[in-house]
Amino acid sequence: MRIGVLAGRAGMSAKTIRFYEQAGLLPAPPRTPAGYRDYPGETILRLEFIRDAQAAGLTLAEIRSVLAIRDGGQAPCAHVTGLIDEHLAQVEQRLTELVQARNALQRLRRRAAATNPAHCDSGEVCSILAGLAGSV
Repeated sequence: MRIGVLAGRAGMSAKTIRFYEQAGLLPAPPRTPAGYRDYPGETILRLEFIRDAQAAGLTLAEIRSVLAIRDGGQAPCAHVTGLIDEHLAQVEQRLTELVQARNALQRLRRRAAATNPAHCDSGEVCSILAGLAGSV
């Protein structure tokens, strides 16, 4: 099928499909005698996988590695499980950092509420933020 038809069925642009081909996510399709790309029908399944993997947070490099395992004739389940574990650990770390940031901002809000602007002439740029780097 030609790239325009594939793009319509996959719900993405022809430009995206060409990008995936250049990025090594799609094998180069055969060409018609006129030089047009002629994608096999199963390409749509690969495009759906790429979209699903991106929605799960996998990078294009990670997706390429999963596809390489599958293209090599093996099931990528163990590899995908490892990638999911890595991403989950990163999310957990980010959540911890966000909780710490929220706590610091709540302390600053309390400090700001207790600050009298009339007494902010101490030579500091901002007494609310002064000393924060050492206390976080």
